Amino acid sequence: MTSTIEPRLYRAAPGELAGRLIAITGAGSGIGRAVALACATHGAEVVLLGRTVAKLERVYDEIVAAGGAEPVIAPLDLEKATAKEFDAIAAGIGTRYGRLDGLLHNAGLLGDLSPIEHYDVPLWTRVMHVNVTAAFALTQVMLPLLRAAPDASVLFTSSGVGRRGRAYWGAYAVSKFAIEGLAQVLADELSGTTSVRVNAINPGGTRTAMRRAAYPAEMPEAVPPPELRRPARPGDLAGRLAPVRDGGRRHQLLDPSQGGVGDWSGQGEDPPGGLHQAASQYNLR
Repeated sequence: MTSTIEPRLYRAAPGELAGRLIAITGAGSGIGRAVALACATHGAEVVLLGRTVAKLERVYDEIVAAGGAEPVIAPLDLEKATAKEFDAIAAGIGTRYGRLDGLLHNAGLLGDLSPIEHYDVPLWTRVMHVNVTAAFALTQVMLPLLRAAPDASVLFTSSGVGRRGRAYWGAYAVSKFAIEGLAQVLADELSGTTSVRVNAINPGGTRTAMRRAAYPAEMPEAVPPPELRRPARPGDLAGRLAPVRDGGRRHQLLDPSQGGVGDWSGQGEDPPGGLHQAASQYNLR
């Protein structure tokens, strides 16, 4: 027997994600931060991926202070990351956990709102790289870990302009069309051969920094904050569906290239690379 899930009405039960390991890109702010907090609230252990360590650490503090499982902080700049860095993140997760239950691709660049005729080519390339190529590369290295989980899920973030093109949305809209295609191709490849589910979701208008850049004249109160946002319409789910920052804090650095665990003293700057998890030097639980 099959059932239809209405995403706007669904409410996760407490402990729904207990025992799950979920990686989230762009986890330092906006929708990524809200999802990380929500997943941790429902029992998941989260891997916080992002380019700004200080922001990731603030989310880490929020999760631990609320009683959630200690997150993993994984610094990763999707625009500049090399294949070695993608491999190191996957190797670090694989060494520590041996699997990955969920991967949310949330990070992205808006680029410029301008006519195609005048769109800056280097900026176009940056947007397409971060929004599409980096998402592909990260998914590729994580697939063995996703297959190792009993029922893993990959979720790509789409947009209304990725379903129907709109003038002046340029590289951002094109990148979201590409993300929809990537999700469909991957879903078809994994269907019937693995238990990995693949979906794309349009979160709808949300009060984020990207939204402010796209709609500078809009009153912030006109759209909900990420913590309150749900999918805009039932059709916005697509794919293969299934029924106090301390300046002296020490970190454990999981760096596969160094063959083990070392220490790094976080001062807000990026660590030397790899995957690290903040150590509980003071109890916030």
